[in-house]
Amino acid sequence: MEINLKRPELEDRAQINYYLGYADTRSCEMTFANSYLWSRHYDVGFAIIEDMLVFGHTAGEVSFTVPVGPGGQEARKRVLDMLMVYCEERNVPFQLHNVTKEDFDRLEELYPGEFSIVYEREYADYVYETEKLIHLSGKKYHSKKNHINKFKALYPDWRYEPITRDNLEECFQMGLRWRELNGCEEDEEKHAEICVTLNFLRLFEELEMRGGALRVNGKIVAFTIGEPVGKDTLVVHIEKAFSDIQGAYTMINQQFAEHEGEGFTYLNREEDMGEEGLRQAKMSYKPVFLIEKGVVRKRSLL
Repeated sequence: MEINLKRPELEDRAQINYYLGYADTRSCEMTFANSYLWSRHYDVGFAIIEDMLVFGHTAGEVSFTVPVGPGGQEARKRVLDMLMVYCEERNVPFQLHNVTKEDFDRLEELYPGEFSIVYEREYADYVYETEKLIHLSGKKYHSKKNHINKFKALYPDWRYEPITRDNLEECFQMGLRWRELNGCEEDEEKHAEICVTLNFLRLFEELEMRGGALRVNGKIVAFTIGEPVGKDTLVVHIEKAFSDIQGAYTMINQQFAEHEGEGFTYLNREEDMGEEGLRQAKMSYKPVFLIEKGVVRKRSLL
């Protein structure tokens, strides 16, 4: 059998979002913008099979996501059975990736004891209570409050503003300058990440993103971009600030939560990719929980 994966395009947005509406997840990968923009750098496509959405890649290592859609568990099993046949016919291992604990519970219900999951800590999403990121109350946030107070003292003319078509170009130019200052051309992962950042800005309106920026001395020195995922969560895809503006990262984090997080119980600030400094920074904001994700394989192949 054949499974033809199509790289997401802008015209696929409504269709993909329809199926993602059935995902019942807070995982940062499960948005159209994330899948669309990162598919430019990684060999990722999607297919609609049995009225269920599947992401995956079939060049090199074959791997898929857990199917989502209106058919529920019955349709999910039909699709998974088809994916396993696809792999058997090509003599390659069957594998699922970005599998959450809830996803694995659904797999266990369909295939009791047949699969094993290995969670990958570097890909776990950090999820915070929005109200705590806004108010930063209590001893555990004392250092964050100090950073914000210092920022306000150093830059009394600062202001926050939502990203709109009026300041998008300024944010884009700031992104270009950030790229120059952070050695992105010499590092493949940094280069990919800043390219995605700039494309988030280029397509900000088309993708219906939410964003905020900080100005100091009339110039944009930090910006953040995010979007809703699931019913109660806002995911932060991008956060950039100039490192020589003391407290800019702490300030844009707090201001974005305050101005764009209204109505959302949680903020998902994505993973740390195994970078120790980034892990320490994300842990310092005291996540309420992590969304662990792993790779699933058949037990017989382990």
